[in-house]
Amino acid sequence: MGNAMTAVTAGDISTYYNPALAAFSTQRVAAATFGIMALDRYINFISYTQAIKPTAGISAGLINAGVRNIDGRDNDGIHTEDYSTYEDEFFLAFSNRLHEGFSLGAAIKLYHSKLFDQVKSTTVGFDLGAYYQVTDYFSLGLAVQDINSKYKWDTKSIYGELGRPTEDKFPTLRRLGAAFRLPSNAAVISAEYENSSENTNLIRLGFEYNPMENFSMRGGIDRWDFSEDATGAKPTFGFTIKNSFGTWTPAVNYAYVFESFAPHGMHIITISAVF
Repeated sequence: MGNAMTAVTAGDISTYYNPALAAFSTQRVAAATFGIMALDRYINFISYTQAIKPTAGISAGLINAGVRNIDGRDNDGIHTEDYSTYEDEFFLAFSNRLHEGFSLGAAIKLYHSKLFDQVKSTTVGFDLGAYYQVTDYFSLGLAVQDINSKYKWDTKSIYGELGRPTEDKFPTLRRLGAAFRLPSNAAVISAEYENSSENTNLIRLGFEYNPMENFSMRGGIDRWDFSEDATGAKPTFGFTIKNSFGTWTPAVNYAYVFESFAPHGMHIITISAVF
């Protein structure tokens, strides 16, 4: 759905976008995701969300992403070895409904990254979120992400006295989203606006259509940016197939993401279960 999920509680809730959504989870949901990407990149994701009666919810997840097979060469242009870089994020989110249709949530996030060889860094950041069910069919969501997140690098292990410490602050993201659900859950339409501390501005749009009980179709546009430095919007589409077996409802989710800067798009496959 173009990652326009800040105000969406329909389907499998993901608190990655807004920690306040966990309070509206009615069942336990576990999911595992892997991506097929160009340019030797990869991404993997596991998550778990459940309700805490009577009015709260909790969620945890781990995201792993990186690049393999980076061609290392010496000053003469001769290949030396292949390098790799990776980044991990673990998050734990909690939220509580202060009113029947209103919740507040917070998440703590632990980042760990290897930039090159022995150059590694770990940092802790925070997310805050709010969700309001305005009517039975219309909702609003607000999230502030990566508060206080920053990497501190030290290259002295590679360059000795020529190395030095540096600090990279994460941009703080501010997301405002809205979602409209048609009666009988026939469809969901979502939109959101994101502004960052680096003065970037993005728009995201998404929709979900449920033509039958166990099948859903989705689409959207991510990173719709009107600035001169825009990298290009990322259209997406996908579907979900699920079936119930007693108290379990396993599902297979697929999404394709167009990338203007890569030779081909991303294939994202998720296996999930509601129980």
